[in-house]
Amino acid sequence: MSTESTKAQGAPAERRTFAIISHPDAGKTTLTEKLLLFGGAIREAGAVKGKKARRHATSDWMEIEKQRGISVTSTVLQFSYRNRRINILDTPGHEDFSEDTYRTLTAADSAMMLIDAAKGVEPQTIKLFEVCRMRGIPIFTFINKLDRQGKDPLALLEELEEVLGIRSCPMNWPIGMGQEFQGIYNRPDNRFERFTDRGTETEQIQVDDIEDEALREALGPALHEQLKEEVMLLDIAGDPFDAELVQRGKLTPVFFGSAIANFGVETFLNQFIDLAPPPGPRPTDDGRVVTTDAPFSGFVFKIQANMNPAHRDRVAFIRVCSGRFERGMTVNHVRTGKKVNLAQPQQFFGQGREIIDEAYPGDILGIFDPGLFRIGDTLCEADKFQFEKLPQFSPEHFARVYVKNTLKYKQFHKGMEQLSEEGAIQVFRQANRTEDMVLGAVGQLQFEVFQHRMKAEYGAEVELHNLPYSFARWLVSPVPIEQLNYDRQAIIVVKDHDDRFVMLFPNEFTIRLVLDKNPGVELHPTSYGVS
Repeated sequence: MSTESTKAQGAPAERRTFAIISHPDAGKTTLTEKLLLFGGAIREAGAVKGKKARRHATSDWMEIEKQRGISVTSTVLQFSYRNRRINILDTPGHEDFSEDTYRTLTAADSAMMLIDAAKGVEPQTIKLFEVCRMRGIPIFTFINKLDRQGKDPLALLEELEEVLGIRSCPMNWPIGMGQEFQGIYNRPDNRFERFTDRGTETEQIQVDDIEDEALREALGPALHEQLKEEVMLLDIAGDPFDAELVQRGKLTPVFFGSAIANFGVETFLNQFIDLAPPPGPRPTDDGRVVTTDAPFSGFVFKIQANMNPAHRDRVAFIRVCSGRFERGMTVNHVRTGKKVNLAQPQQFFGQGREIIDEAYPGDILGIFDPGLFRIGDTLCEADKFQFEKLPQFSPEHFARVYVKNTLKYKQFHKGMEQLSEEGAIQVFRQANRTEDMVLGAVGQLQFEVFQHRMKAEYGAEVELHNLPYSFARWLVSPVPIEQLNYDRQAIIVVKDHDDRFVMLFPNEFTIRLVLDKNPGVELHPTSYGVS
C-alpha cells in the first residue's frame, strides 16, 4: 500500500461517526439497514416485524431483542463507502432505553434525526434532540414514510421549528404523498427522482432548472405547477443552506423519502457524508482541548457484558479521539493511574467482530474488559488528562431489588455490578441504609430486560418492588443532608456509584417544595457538573 493511501485510510477527515435518533416505530432500524445496503455491508436487510420465520434485524443481537423484534441496546456498525470510513452508532429503538442513547450520542460527531411524516416530532425525538443540542452537534433530518399519507411537508418544517426550535433547509422536496407520491426534486442539483415500485431502480431525470419542460412532461402540468409554487415559497421564505449554521447545530438539512421502499436513502447518504463533520477537537475537564493529531487518546462510552454468552465476555467500547491506535499499545488509565495494555482490539458489525491492528480518530474500538473500565474512563498514550465526564440522566422508574435464592448472592452481586457499570440500569444505595439497593430505569421494559439478563446471564432470579418515585435530582447543598427541610415520608435520599447525593421525588410539586424551603440548595436533573 502506498504512503498516500495509508495516510488517507487513517485520516480523520475520511471518518464519519454518527448516531441515528428517532421515536420508536419511525423506521430507524429500516433506515440503518438500507444505509448498510448502499455501503455494501449486507446483501439483504432483516425484517424487524414479521411472522415466526422472520429474519432478525442485522443490528439486533440480544436474545430478548430477537424474541420481541425490538432494539434495546446500542450497537456499532462500521463499513466503507465512497472512500469514507462510516461508523454508525445504532441506538436503541425503544423509548425505555433512552439513557443508552444519551451516552452513545457523546461518542458521535453528528446525528441523523428520523421523523415519521404522519406523526411529526414525537416525545422521544424531543428528548434525544435536547441531548444533541446540549452537545451542539450537527443534525441531519430524514422525513420518512412519504409513500404513506402524512402531514403536509410545510407543516412538518414548521413543526421542527416550533417544537424543537431549530431552523430547517429542505435539500429535496416531495411531490405528492401516499398513493399520489411521485418522487422528490433535489434542489441543489435540479434532479427529479421518480418513485417507483419497491425494489426497482430509481428513475432519475436531470433538468436545467425547475422550469424545464422535461420536468413538466414527467410530472404533468398540475403537479409541475404545484412543485414550482412550493419550491418558490422555500426560496423566498425558507432558510438558505448555511454550512456554518449546520455545523453549530442551528440549522438542519432536511431530506424526504421512504426507507422501507428504499427511496431517497442513497441521495440522503451521498449528501450526508459530504456535509457531515469529520472528527474534531474534544474538550477535557481542565479546559484543555485535545486535537485529532495529538498522541492517542479515547474514552469509554459503553460497556457491554456477555455479548458472547458462551464466553461470558465483557467489552468496553472506546471512541478514538486523537492519534493512531495500535494493537498491543500500553496507555494510561487515568481514573486508576494504572498502565493498561490494549491487546486484541476489535471492530464490530452488530454481533460480528474482527481483530484489528490500528484505528484512528472517529473509529470505535472494542477492548476486552476484565472489570477495570467504567463508562466515561479516559485512556491516553501521553499525559493524564480526562475528557469531560459523561452525565447520568434522571430515571423515571424506581424499584428495590432482592435476590430470590440467597445461595445465588455471589452471582447476584456480580450481575448487579456488571449491569450497572454497563449502564443497563442505575443503582443507588440508600444514604442511611447502604445494604438497600434501589434500581433506577427510564422505562419499565428496562426492568424486564434487567430481570431477564440476571437470570439468563448470571443465573440469579431477582424480585423487584416498585417504588412511588418519578424523578431523581442530584443534590448540591450548602448544609449537611441531616439539616435539610423536606418530607422524609415522601422523599428519600440515596447515593449514586460515585457517592453523590441524589434525592428521589414522587412528583414535581415536591421538588419545588424542597427548593422553596431550602435556600441555596441546587437540584440537577443530570449528574453533569455535580462533584
